[in-house]
Amino acid sequence: MMTDSRMERGQEWLKTLLQLNGLSVDIEGEIETIVNQDEESPEPDSYWLTIDETNLTPEQIEILTGPDGSVLDAIQYLANSILNLNQPQEEQASYTVELNGYRVKRFAEIRALAEAAAEQVRSSGQEVEIKSLSSAERRQVHTLFKEFGDLETFSRGKEPFRQLVVRLASIE
Repeated sequence: MMTDSRMERGQEWLKTLLQLNGLSVDIEGEIETIVNQDEESPEPDSYWLTIDETNLTPEQIEILTGPDGSVLDAIQYLANSILNLNQPQEEQASYTVELNGYRVKRFAEIRALAEAAAEQVRSSGQEVEIKSLSSAERRQVHTLFKEFGDLETFSRGKEPFRQLVVRLASIE
């Protein structure tokens, strides 16, 4: 089994960050294989860093997740910023930080939001905005919509009020 240095770097970094906050936890790492249709611009390899919650109290899990996943998002943002700093292009990676199934549950919610928006756009012909998504979540929605040939998505506005817009694809 080949160990992946980028994944190990991610695990070590996250473990250290949490240790500095008095939490002794294991970090499981796994590579997420993204099937990329668009060979022109391959996505960077994507890793899931899962915080093992076995030794955490429900309060600690709640604090690390934060309201609407905001703390988990902040840790994930830091991981992506710091771990890719000064790394050559081929060493860049994308990290998802998971705790207690939050990302998986949230992804199901986001998928439901996206599908509801798709229905609404198709029935009304009007564009629909999906509010209060993190940048990582907007990326997930953009990716989900690649499956729908009749619809397109784009982001509008500035952080933290950036919104994802869904509309009928303009047929070239």
